[in-house]
Amino acid sequence: MARGAAGAFGAGGGVTGTVYLVGAGPGDPGLLTLRAAELMERADVLVYDALVSPAIMERAPRAERVYVGKRGGEHHRTQEQINAILVDLAGKHHTVVRLKGGDPFVFGRGGEEALVLAQAGIPFEVVPGVTAGIAAPAYAGIPVTQRGMAASVAFVTGHEDPTKPDTDVDWAHLARGVGTVVFYMGVGKMADNFRRLVEHGRAPGTPAAAIEWGTYPRQRTVTGTLETLPGIAKEAGIGAPSLIVVGEVVSLRDTLGWWDRRPLSGRRIVVTRARAQASDLAAGLEALGAEVVQFPTIRIAPARDPEPLRREAARAGSFDWIVFTSVNGVERFWYALAEQGCDARSLCGVRVCAIGPATAAELARRGIAADVVPGEFVAEAAVQALAAADDLRGRRILLPRAEVARAVLPEQLRERGAEVVEVDAYTTVQDGAGAERVRAMLDRGEVDAVTFTASSTVKSFVDLVGADVRGAKVASIGPITSATARELGIAVDVEAGEYTVPGLVAALRAFYLPPEA
Repeated sequence: MARGAAGAFGAGGGVTGTVYLVGAGPGDPGLLTLRAAELMERADVLVYDALVSPAIMERAPRAERVYVGKRGGEHHRTQEQINAILVDLAGKHHTVVRLKGGDPFVFGRGGEEALVLAQAGIPFEVVPGVTAGIAAPAYAGIPVTQRGMAASVAFVTGHEDPTKPDTDVDWAHLARGVGTVVFYMGVGKMADNFRRLVEHGRAPGTPAAAIEWGTYPRQRTVTGTLETLPGIAKEAGIGAPSLIVVGEVVSLRDTLGWWDRRPLSGRRIVVTRARAQASDLAAGLEALGAEVVQFPTIRIAPARDPEPLRREAARAGSFDWIVFTSVNGVERFWYALAEQGCDARSLCGVRVCAIGPATAAELARRGIAADVVPGEFVAEAAVQALAAADDLRGRRILLPRAEVARAVLPEQLRERGAEVVEVDAYTTVQDGAGAERVRAMLDRGEVDAVTFTASSTVKSFVDLVGADVRGAKVASIGPITSATARELGIAVDVEAGEYTVPGLVAALRAFYLPPEA
């Protein structure tokens, strides 16, 4: 930890907090360091830039947020104002995280902020981040050094301060003495910078690449030469934020490119599942290259009247069977058990049916092995599986599930002679956050697909956005959800063969990248 002469005390004698100058990495949340994640989780206040990924921002759920971003020459705050903000916040908070895209000391002005903190006597630490100059080329299949091609690499600002009388860039050395040159913030000055390299001896035919939104799902890369790339980039609409790479190593992209060759690369897919449960679906889609737009149309809440669930949970041992239809039902049932001072031992002698592998896995996590898991994850299949496992006449069956659910399961169980006790375990509540953003993206044709994982997500989506998806494809987790979509006027393009989140991901992969491809 670095301290100024005043140690941990400000000029007024008050104890100051610590400012952490933290690199957020180039954009992909998976490149955030463990130390950065730890500090964000316990931050009191987060001072952040424009190029910090929203997914990374979610690492700081309790922190006050102060935006000081700068993009394309538009400054929300001047650097002097940012410096003053950091000094001021250090006098009010214990943990101040100054979060910067990339690495704070690589064209991040972190050194300037550290000097101000040191002069003010404020404790600070520096947490390096993965810089875009290495990460973005790597994601584009371009190693910045390569045996026999490039033994050196230079990181250069592509946009020097226009008010300076002279340049700090040694163009002659860059042109003739450096294997790979990486320009940060260089798309606007690309032609001028390339002209200087050529004037100082770099061959006009030297390979070059422009990488837009490096390491994000939307990353785009175009290649050419010093002579041709400015025109190619302009025609492709490459804009900020972009990184420019010059050198023979760019020629390796045709062989080593991988990021934008994944099955769902370049696809923007809306996930409508409740936020608390969306992580598996989002992660599965992102692993295949998709850009996921989180639009939770519903959230899961306790049943409006929790007493019936508590009552039945307390006498769970009196049932012959308990049928769990979802992970939510398992979670809420266990909460009710705990509220009654009970645990899994209350299910001794009770047989359990789980609809779907995710439900079975949640039971297993709580020490319960499901006796029956139907081959198909719908109510009709569950009834058949239960009937095959037991004579249901006179059997007492507890069914903890959503307040609004299909009547097929309890009705068919009763038809087979079972005594069924239905109890509301949870409810789904409409969540409209983000509706305007998604509607605008649909209007602009910026959505490739919308996913639905339950009938409730379809109904809420229609209520919030409408049934017109403006040409986007619709992917459903199974026939019940698909039927709801069609009833509400939404055509279904993709339906999972296995009615699970992994099945939905696999179906989308197959839709966009058929096996023969």
